[in-house]
Amino acid sequence: MSRKFTEDHEWIEVAGDVATIGITKHAAEQLGDVVFVELPDVGVKFSKGDDMAVVESVKAASDVYAPIDGEVVETNGAIVDDPAKVNEDADDKGWFVKVKIDNPQQLEDLMDESAYKDFVA
Repeated sequence: MSRKFTEDHEWIEVAGDVATIGITKHAAEQLGDVVFVELPDVGVKFSKGDDMAVVESVKAASDVYAPIDGEVVETNGAIVDDPAKVNEDADDKGWFVKVKIDNPQQLEDLMDESAYKDFVA
């Protein structure tokens, strides 16, 4: 499955029943230099729209929202140790969490890459 996007500038990529979630390159650029990332603990369950993580930059602090319902199965400790990775590679190595998907139908409500590009244009 290809990558999906939210209006809050999160991306989600699905492999089986696990989704990797991060913020888009656009969001990272808008934030500026990321200096702090707070991630949830493994095992925490979220509903779509819940505050899932916090990212702080030299400009502002922003919440990262859960794009779908699910349970955190892995977090990216590398971005906690080195928050600049979010700016350097938001679309890959700067991912935030991996979530076991509770409701795959929710993925249908998200934008594809083309729609997201139109959204931010």
